[in-house]
Amino acid sequence: MTRNGQRLLLLIDDEPAQRRLVAALAARGGWRSIFASDAEMGIATLGTQDGMQLDAILIDHWSPQEDATRLIAELRERRPALPILVLTANGSVAQAVEAMRAGATDFLVKPLAPERLLAALDAAVSGEDHGELRPLTEKIPALLAFDEIVGSSPDFRAALAIAAKAARARVPVLIEGESGVGKEVVAEAILAASPRAKKPMITLNCGAIPANLVESELFGHEKGAFTGAFERKIGKFQDADGGTLFLDEVGEMPLDAQVKLLRVLQSGEVQPIGARHPRHVDVRVIAATNKRLLDEVEAGNFREDLYYRLNVVQVTIPPLRERTGDVPALARHLLARIAQQPGLTSLGITDDALALLVEYDWPGNVRQLQNALFRAAVLCEGAALTRADFPQIAALGHRRTGPAASVNGGGVTLFRADGNLRPLEDIEADVIRLAIGHYRGRMTEVARRLGIGRSTLYRKLGELGIDNAA
Repeated sequence: MTRNGQRLLLLIDDEPAQRRLVAALAARGGWRSIFASDAEMGIATLGTQDGMQLDAILIDHWSPQEDATRLIAELRERRPALPILVLTANGSVAQAVEAMRAGATDFLVKPLAPERLLAALDAAVSGEDHGELRPLTEKIPALLAFDEIVGSSPDFRAALAIAAKAARARVPVLIEGESGVGKEVVAEAILAASPRAKKPMITLNCGAIPANLVESELFGHEKGAFTGAFERKIGKFQDADGGTLFLDEVGEMPLDAQVKLLRVLQSGEVQPIGARHPRHVDVRVIAATNKRLLDEVEAGNFREDLYYRLNVVQVTIPPLRERTGDVPALARHLLARIAQQPGLTSLGITDDALALLVEYDWPGNVRQLQNALFRAAVLCEGAALTRADFPQIAALGHRRTGPAASVNGGGVTLFRADGNLRPLEDIEADVIRLAIGHYRGRMTEVARRLGIGRSTLYRKLGELGIDNAA
């Protein structure tokens, strides 16, 4: 870190225009950048006065066919603790694997939104393990049916049940939840269960687009509609005609664009910028936000009328720290999917590793768990991941408060806040709810797995006041 408190970034890139762009993006987060045009200059820079104060290195235009692997390895040898990030236009998982095995800390894909870069830099410097690893999250197939989504926590299953019921209707759905909980996975499950399943889902991340371009992205524009509009552009609404439009981070949408979005939802007509006449569209809108949108309404940042238009059905996804009993099953599921990627093989995971993952509070939620497993799988030399394969998680110190959860506890809390055991009746009710969620409401299977008859199960449901849709 430099004397004035700024963090210092070394950008190794041979294109001056790209260097200026990345430096400008990094500056938004308080980073100062210095440059090297090639590997030799990058190595030499380490010995300069600025080079001794570096907080991170970013290598642009990285490719395993070039000598970047040797560059990363030499940088890592000379400065073992210095985070090294790579930026490329090619988002293949194979490249992410090669970069990380060479010693890279994280791997980013163009086009690079400012918050993606800043989050990756901050995560690398702080030692946090919830960077995006975009190639992984984008390349691993995410489309799952509701009964394929892993999680047996009662609150989580209840949220999925609401989403499944809404899938068959045309009404808008608002999905709320912290970053990384799987809002897009749920949106895709809604699509898969809907009458529009044969149509693709068009996605727009409202927080990754400059405010002055949001309207053009949503509604399109005609050639010459404004300075720089050199050709006609089809907006996301027209792209999604007959299908589904997923508005991610809708809480970041500028107020001007909110007015026009409300008009489209009310009329079913979209008018591109510069067009003389509106055009009818048939679009089902699913919106997602990592904020509590009602709070944004009260703060004047989001229109109340638009909120109620989008919030016909609300699905709230609980954070992973509130359902850590799902972590073992999630970890095994994600490892199976990671093993399908180029350069990776099938791996098991030991009980001591699972215990560590269950203890951690996962501020980055399921996405962070997936990234941690991916990093571990890339670097693992054995047949199974152990506690030693998660040094960053072990060192971070984020731990849930209260009694530690059992690896196989399934999210059932045994102790009260005062440290005493909960009443057996309460624990039994939670176990039954857990079983109903885990076996997707198939009561015959629930009874069989609990070792009781169906009549006994229904009697207990009545005695404990449990709805069989728990």
